[in-house]
Amino acid sequence: MIPRLVGSTVILILGTAASALGQGVPPSRATLPAFRSDQEIVSYFRQLAVEREHREWIASKCQNGVTLARAKGATAVVTGTVADQSGTPISGASVSLGPSNAAGASGADGRYRLVPSPGTWQPGDTLTLVVRSIGHRPERRAFTLAPGDSLEVNFGLCSDALLLQGITVAAAQAVTIDGLASITNTQHAGVDEGDIVKLHGNHLIVLRRGRLFTVTLGRRELGPTEAVDAFGPGIDPAYTWYDELIVWGDKIVVIGYSYERGGTELGVFRIGPTGRLRHLDTYHLRSNDYYSSRNYASRLVHGKLVFYAPMYLEWDWDDPLAALPAMRRWDPKAEGGGRFERIAAARRVYRPAGASLSSDDVTLHTVTSCDLAREPLTCEATVMIGPPGRVFYVSPEAVYVWLSEWRRWRSWPGGAAPALLARLPLDGSSPSALGVAGAPTDQFSFLESGDGYLNVLVRSEAWGDAMWAPEWADGAAALLRVRLASFGDGSQSAPAAQYRPLPAPGERATFQNRFVGEYLLYGTGSGWIDQKRNSATLFVVPWKGGALSRLPLPHGVDRIEMMGADAVVVGADEQDLHFTGIRLTDAEAGGPHVAQEYRLANVSQGELRSHGFFYRADGTDSGVLGLPVRGPGRPGYEHLFEGSASVLFLANRDGRFLPLGELEARAQRDRQDWCKASCIDWYGNARPIFIEDRVFALLGYELVEGRIRGGRIRELWRLSYAPQAARTVRR
Repeated sequence: MIPRLVGSTVILILGTAASALGQGVPPSRATLPAFRSDQEIVSYFRQLAVEREHREWIASKCQNGVTLARAKGATAVVTGTVADQSGTPISGASVSLGPSNAAGASGADGRYRLVPSPGTWQPGDTLTLVVRSIGHRPERRAFTLAPGDSLEVNFGLCSDALLLQGITVAAAQAVTIDGLASITNTQHAGVDEGDIVKLHGNHLIVLRRGRLFTVTLGRRELGPTEAVDAFGPGIDPAYTWYDELIVWGDKIVVIGYSYERGGTELGVFRIGPTGRLRHLDTYHLRSNDYYSSRNYASRLVHGKLVFYAPMYLEWDWDDPLAALPAMRRWDPKAEGGGRFERIAAARRVYRPAGASLSSDDVTLHTVTSCDLAREPLTCEATVMIGPPGRVFYVSPEAVYVWLSEWRRWRSWPGGAAPALLARLPLDGSSPSALGVAGAPTDQFSFLESGDGYLNVLVRSEAWGDAMWAPEWADGAAALLRVRLASFGDGSQSAPAAQYRPLPAPGERATFQNRFVGEYLLYGTGSGWIDQKRNSATLFVVPWKGGALSRLPLPHGVDRIEMMGADAVVVGADEQDLHFTGIRLTDAEAGGPHVAQEYRLANVSQGELRSHGFFYRADGTDSGVLGLPVRGPGRPGYEHLFEGSASVLFLANRDGRFLPLGELEARAQRDRQDWCKASCIDWYGNARPIFIEDRVFALLGYELVEGRIRGGRIRELWRLSYAPQAARTVRR
């Protein structure tokens, strides 16, 4: 789920299109067709249900085999194999276990192994194991699990070749951010993103493990101000994840997802001039889980909150209209917490022109706009119907959602376009769309450039940015470059000539990409998986056209970041962490080239989220960067459970990286904090923070301030704001 803040309005994308603000490129006259009435929506949904039943009848000719064996072990674990009907192992199949958030993929031998993390499930819970693979019908298996259970669940997937036979469908009738300083590493200037820490005046606001904290940033000391639950009174926080916050005026919005209450939860708080917090209201929006390992749910654009979350269409409905976006103001005294009220009118529900949905997993892609200036909060939603796979991107002018099947399509530019790219303007006008092929990896695969084009790096085999799907992007690569004016009602597709073929980065590994200035950079590294690379190639592509550069690196590409007008690539080898500066702006040097390198021995990244990095420019070619780090050789996923050891700071001076030193964590790992909710740091727990001339390191429950003098950073203050243990230490 991804909120965005625009003006005083919260815009949430929940499988729908967004209302927006701001001035942008005028949309094409043709837009996505909208429904004219509720009756038309009901007829359309029922038609989709009939098609689905027909596909299930065809699929029943395949005898799918699912076997389950239970044994006892030291810890709960789910293992098994994924094969096709002939028994041939299927590698790369996506396997997830909800609601525990355990996920992974099958190996070359078809085997997978999932260990549900403690705290994400309870003994006796019904867990659902879902397996998806290219060209095969998704399969699910529900079961209960006890702490010592060792389950073997084997799948024989049915080919979906029969399901792709033509089925015709009668289509329905076409009918600084707002003056505040940002301490967040964002993709676009003017587009702030939700995070675990924000700044309000001289107070830091930190969201951690189900609580909100405020810290006063005095010039002579750091002081803990307030610690409150990140949820409202009368709410049971079990099975709820509170992961992001945004700040507008004197209001704080905490964004979470509740499995218990079945949707996006918005907690609204007011912060006073002394940093005190007061809960105002809690709201729920119907949605499915919005989690992405690479994206955030919220943005603040032109003072509005923009938010994305999917809504998967259920088929066992009594009332099809009950599937549409709805909202409630939480009332602990009312039965069930209160009544949901619909927030999407029929004329704000859109579909591709003449398109038939052949997927069993139909999704309502929703953008909800909520006015933060009003009390109580008022919201309205726009919906676009499409297949479930998605990547979404927010520019200063529009929200883009790339809609595709869960499975990776084999078609490629020049063939059929099985995906749809929707453009949802932030000025409130109707959304438009374009047929496309392939899929982007994450939000950093996009750039809406100032010349009236959208640029997107696509791969032939990609699943979108949900969960850990971006870690498995593979196949051919191409740069799609299309005019914004070419978006219409979705019936037209981008021609093959608009896809520039690019070199694939080689063997399967975690894929990273980023637009920096006039260039697109991409390469592969280790990411969340346990895989180190002693060499990689960084590809640098001028997105307006021109010769591509290949830059060999002595490490993997695990992070690509802007460093002023240039870029820095961060990556690990077997033991060390490397920082490689890429010069993009020096035309006399013969094009993009490696300008500087720095190696830090025996460490790895301590935080993989994009917000874990920050660069503060203090000149055209100078500045300071910060990044959390920890011990050597650690697989990326361990940062969910193990905190960062320190935050490393490097100076960028005269084409050289100069080490400034580290601000270290010292808190006891086993300190009891009586965690009530969100007890795994899915969105991280460490950040470098730059506020004017001050430098901080956020490390779990510790906030450390440093001072840069004589080419070194030295600790100035240290605050532990852990529950029941808040104190400041002067160095």
